Amino acid sequence: MPRPMRRDAARNRDRLLQEAAAVFTEQGLSGSLEEVARRAGVSIGTLYNHFPNRDALIDALVPQRVAELDEFAERAAAEPDSWIALSEFVENMLSRFTADRALFEAFTVEHPATSGLVQACSRGMTGLSAVLDRARRDGVLRADATDIDVVNLMWALSLLGESVGTPAWRRSLTFVLDGLRAR
Repeated sequence: MPRPMRRDAARNRDRLLQEAAAVFTEQGLSGSLEEVARRAGVSIGTLYNHFPNRDALIDALVPQRVAELDEFAERAAAEPDSWIALSEFVENMLSRFTADRALFEAFTVEHPATSGLVQACSRGMTGLSAVLDRARRDGVLRADATDIDVVNLMWALSLLGESVGTPAWRRSLTFVLDGLRAR
């Protein structure tokens, strides 16, 4: 049975997670671990005592980020109108991707996949596929729009948001959704 963590060690771990979340949100998944330790007020050795490598730190952060994405899928499933469900799901995902560079990279960039990221991406795609399948069944989504087409459009809008800002991707999303809607 593992020994309980000392209070100061638990505080250090919590600060490391908090600062890692901030650094990765700003800099992406390759954000500086030295910066994480500096912001947390601990040595890099302390960081490595808690998280032996970058992937362990990323995996510790994934559950809280993915929980929000799971909520988007649950809200979409509960929405009676499949077009509104699809539109809101895509908009919510884009809002998170443009606010959180690490999350964006986790879903779109070839980062060496940690087990947590693989599961997160799989769940995210499952949620998106369910929303898209429902919209196709209801005849509100173009029949020729594949899941990958929608993912690629979300990726492009995320890049637009990252380079130009939120107003640009929000305005462009209107045109993208109009193009995806069945006539």
